[in-house]
Amino acid sequence: MKDKENKKEFLFESQNYKILGVGLAVIALGFLLMSGGGSQDPQIFNESVFNFQRIRLAPTLVLVGFGITVYSILKKTK
Repeated sequence: MKDKENKKEFLFESQNYKILGVGLAVIALGFLLMSGGGSQDPQIFNESVFNFQRIRLAPTLVLVGFGITVYSILKKTK
């Protein structure tokens, strides 16, 4: 009886934590891809601020990462 009372259970299964880690990594990658592109001189405008990577790819990766983390929370394991 004491064994059942002292045994601590995790909130999720290990597979859920792995999926959560992947989701967090995708979010971090999206934020890394969003960074940069600025100019050192405030008088000079750098067009790379508006390239495909920072405007389309990085925000999409962040949203996909959030979707993966929500999936990892809601996923039921057998």
